[in-house]
Amino acid sequence: MQPFRNLRGIAAPLPLINVDTDQIIPARHLKTIKRTGLGVALFESLRYDDEGRERPEFVLNQPKYRNAVILITGENFGCGSSREHAPWALLDFGIRCVIAPSFADIFYNNAFKNGMLLVTLPKDRVHALMEEARTAPDPTFEVDLEAQEIRTPSGTVERFAIDPFKRHCLLNGLDDIGLTLQHLDAIAAFEARRRQQFPWLDPRPV
Repeated sequence: MQPFRNLRGIAAPLPLINVDTDQIIPARHLKTIKRTGLGVALFESLRYDDEGRERPEFVLNQPKYRNAVILITGENFGCGSSREHAPWALLDFGIRCVIAPSFADIFYNNAFKNGMLLVTLPKDRVHALMEEARTAPDPTFEVDLEAQEIRTPSGTVERFAIDPFKRHCLLNGLDDIGLTLQHLDAIAAFEARRRQQFPWLDPRPV
């Protein structure tokens, strides 16, 4: 998993609440187990009309925000059914950080396990950041996970809290497999003891 330390790039405002996982990535795109190729379907019903043409009013279709890496949005983001494809689609598009007043629990955990930083801030502070992203000529924000700070084009510095374990995993690029691989020596030692104590558990050659 790619480590997350400092992210600098375009922040896009999405002033919607209760954005569910089917809006993030429709169920018809869940047939794949690959993490790539889903970005084109991100927010599909919001980005495209019934003919597949881009809706010019949608924020990620606007030239200013096409290369956004940060999304600032409303409360309860990621609600609805559980699907790991939701953070995959955001990451494949290029979004590595989402800032909101609250997130759905399953989406929240899925996002961190896939290397995405979710920042929870009070609603008034999120609205202020969203407004700055909307009005700034160059909406380039910086998210510094090591310092736990968001820095805006106007010079505002917004501190945020994060679970220490999730922070450690992001900074070091550790998903569940990576965490397990840190204990290879202990696993090997356990397997050696098991083979000595319970040799009948080993599979026998056919």
